[in-house]
Amino acid sequence: MVGKLVLETTFLVDLERESHRGGDGPAHRFLESRAEDRLCITVTTAGELAAGVSEAERSGWERLIAGLEVLEIDLDVCWEYGRAFQYLKANGLLIGTNDLWIGAGALARSLPLVTRNVRHFQRVPGLSVIGYAGEHPG
Repeated sequence: MVGKLVLETTFLVDLERESHRGGDGPAHRFLESRAEDRLCITVTTAGELAAGVSEAERSGWERLIAGLEVLEIDLDVCWEYGRAFQYLKANGLLIGTNDLWIGAGALARSLPLVTRNVRHFQRVPGLSVIGYAGEHPG
């Protein structure tokens, strides 16, 4: 069955690093195992990736996100952000603002989020999180 997945920033950073080392690693193996799935990123992830490159490297950034569906921020995403923020704050579990927007983007569309920071994103209530590598503290 073909599914749709939201890739978190760490996944794409790891994928790019693995590509520079010959293309073998957990991110590449994950993609191979989910070859039929449609891949998405949020606008927040696109922005985080753009922040990591110089203007001269724009073509590399565009190549990295080419073929990925970019999920916009709409009112449903804003609502999920607000709900998750309130819960996380009340419970002393806040995560970074960008990560919360990324999680809200996946949550608003009922899509799983692919990350290496599983425990970090599992704080967001209702968010389906898929790990692809060994757990790293979020």
